[in-house]
Amino acid sequence: MNNTNTQFSSPSAAAAYFGASLVFHADVSDVASALAAGGDPGFVVIDTRSTASWDQGHVPGALHLPTALIPEQADALLDKAVPVITYCWGPGCNGATRAALALAQLGFQVKEMLGGFEYWAREGFAFETWEGRDQRAPDPLTAPVDAEDCGC
Repeated sequence: MNNTNTQFSSPSAAAAYFGASLVFHADVSDVASALAAGGDPGFVVIDTRSTASWDQGHVPGALHLPTALIPEQADALLDKAVPVITYCWGPGCNGATRAALALAQLGFQVKEMLGGFEYWAREGFAFETWEGRDQRAPDPLTAPVDAEDCGC
């Protein structure tokens, strides 16, 4: 009896798949670290959600460009020489994926930030709202509480 849930790919196929995943995805902690280092991080962060969502909270320094507006506004707001990292609400939302697709189809280099705004806030990184700057304590289920990084 062969259960598809226990089948494994070859090591070379797994290496190709996971290597590609790293090319297409950015981790919240890695994005936060690059932004906190000061200077040019080498990319621009795009919040792809609605204005109401943006006002509720967003990554500091992110550009607000809702997915629906990408086809008409991306070329005027972004430089195709600068890679883009998209995010939406969180793992249960594919808005960042749809935005990344739209940007790639327009010729932009793009990655999706895994975890989206939800994990940005849950991991304890500062964020901005329409009322100003805010920050929550790290959720011990998503980030180490007493360490600089998760050791991944």
